[in-house]
Amino acid sequence: MDAQSLTFSFFLIFSGAAVLATIALYTRQPLIIAYIVLGGLLGPSGFELVNDLSLLEDIAHIGIIFLLFLLGLDMQPSALIATLKKSTPVAIASSIAFFASSAFLASLFGFELTEAAVIGAAMMFSSTIIGIKLLPTTVLHHRHIGEMMIGLLLLQDIIAIMVLIALNAIGGSAEEGQLASAILRPTLGLPLLIGACYACVRWLVLPLLARFDRFQEYLFLMAIGWCLGVAELSSAIGLSAEIGAFVAGVTVATSPISQFIAISLKPLRDFFLVLFFFSVGARLEIAALPDVMGAVLVLSAGVLLFKPLVYRILLGSVSEKKSLAWNMGFRLGQASEFSLLIGYVALAQGLLSVEGAVVIQAVSILTLLVSSYIVILNFPTPIAISDELRRD
Repeated sequence: MDAQSLTFSFFLIFSGAAVLATIALYTRQPLIIAYIVLGGLLGPSGFELVNDLSLLEDIAHIGIIFLLFLLGLDMQPSALIATLKKSTPVAIASSIAFFASSAFLASLFGFELTEAAVIGAAMMFSSTIIGIKLLPTTVLHHRHIGEMMIGLLLLQDIIAIMVLIALNAIGGSAEEGQLASAILRPTLGLPLLIGACYACVRWLVLPLLARFDRFQEYLFLMAIGWCLGVAELSSAIGLSAEIGAFVAGVTVATSPISQFIAISLKPLRDFFLVLFFFSVGARLEIAALPDVMGAVLVLSAGVLLFKPLVYRILLGSVSEKKSLAWNMGFRLGQASEFSLLIGYVALAQGLLSVEGAVVIQAVSILTLLVSSYIVILNFPTPIAISDELRRD
């Protein structure tokens, strides 16, 4: 794609996003809805004004890399140790329940065992973006619900990364017939990558940041360079770039400067959030929806109804109050950005059909939208429609 068409695509995306975001704010709708709708309108299934799928894939890829890097920067183990004891059994039990129920429903609609398993795996996770974005800042930083949600979401992110490693290993082995080697390489590569990153941060990155911390643009460039450098290294040793970005963030998270880096990168994160959700809407194969609409509706209903109930039961079993358990259950009652990523990876590795990928995409988008409305209409959020529920 040449510079002119790239510029024109960005003009359409951000100008259109500004227009639809304005309408969304006037009507008190979640902004992500505007971005997803815009993608559907301008993408290949709409007016075809932005129809370069390779560009859309690169946009989604870069966006996920930076999102995972920022998530890693916010991962402060010392602040989460107290909640991990409760979060771990809830995260594991809920993941098993969501996997089994979703895979079973998918099999009822004729998907083969492998595809049903991939769909089940994609439905295990809740949206970090929705969960954190719709949680008031005061609740996020000073109340128990914020700590519990971060603990659960981080554990889910770790499980999702393990799933991505497995998909990359199994998919790669399908061509070469070397399953053991394909699994062993990333399994050994991940701890080596983590160790190398910690050593590099301690002996190189942090000393450089400490010496030149007066130059904010230098900190900004170092953060981006570190993120993308580790992402590329991760990809080179058989892992994914997304996993590398997450590791890059975690290894810097214990540094006092990590929060400054996170704050300085927030505009970049928001930039890619727009592109990410635009690409979500643009990549949805609307023409293939009628063939899988039954599966999409049933799975979406299952996610929206079953997830809050499961979280209510599991959180209640670890002594959480009923009101808090329901609150968290509905805030986490949707599919995830990782669901989309798992669908993309599985499709690329030949483990999922186009119909299966459309099911994952459609269920993810539908549950993200409906769940956002449920939270905005019933729980305190920064963008609640009711003045009584609006909390910054």
